[in-house]
Amino acid sequence: MKFYRKQPLEAEQFDGSQKLVFGYSVIPSGIIDAITGKPVYYSMLVDDVCQDSDDDTGVVLEVSDWIVKEADEIEVIADDVFKQTYAELPVIPEEVAYMIKQAKNGDYKLGVALYGAYEGVWKPSVAKWILMHTEVFARAWINGYTVEADK
Repeated sequence: MKFYRKQPLEAEQFDGSQKLVFGYSVIPSGIIDAITGKPVYYSMLVDDVCQDSDDDTGVVLEVSDWIVKEADEIEVIADDVFKQTYAELPVIPEEVAYMIKQAKNGDYKLGVALYGAYEGVWKPSVAKWILMHTEVFARAWINGYTVEADK
C-alpha cells in the first residue's frame, strides 16, 4: 500500500465569533448552551454545486471545528481529527526562504543544503538559523513553508 501526503489546503478553525467563513454566512442554531449562554451548533449555507444552483446544502459545525476548503468544496472536521490529519506548514525567516529557493533552483539536495550550513557556505545568519532549527528547515524544504511576517 502506498501513502500520500495532502497538498496544502485552506483551513480555518471556527471560534464562534466568525460571521463569514470563506465567504459563506455562519448562522447560530436555536439551541443554547445552559452554562455559556452561547449557541451549541452553527450552520453554514453552502452551494456545493454551482453559484446559480437551487441545490443548496447546509453544513453544521461547532466551536473548535475546522472548516476546510479544497477545490471549492467545504468540509467540516473535528479539532482532534484535523490535528491528527494535517500539520501546519513551518514558518521560516525570509532570508532562509530565499536560500531554499536559490538552492532548489541550483538543484541542490537537502543534505547538501544542511552540509552547507554546517560548513558556513550560507550567509552566517541563515546558517545559524538552519543549525538551530534543523527539523523545521527539513520540513520546510520537503513540505513547503510560509514566510514569517516582518516584525
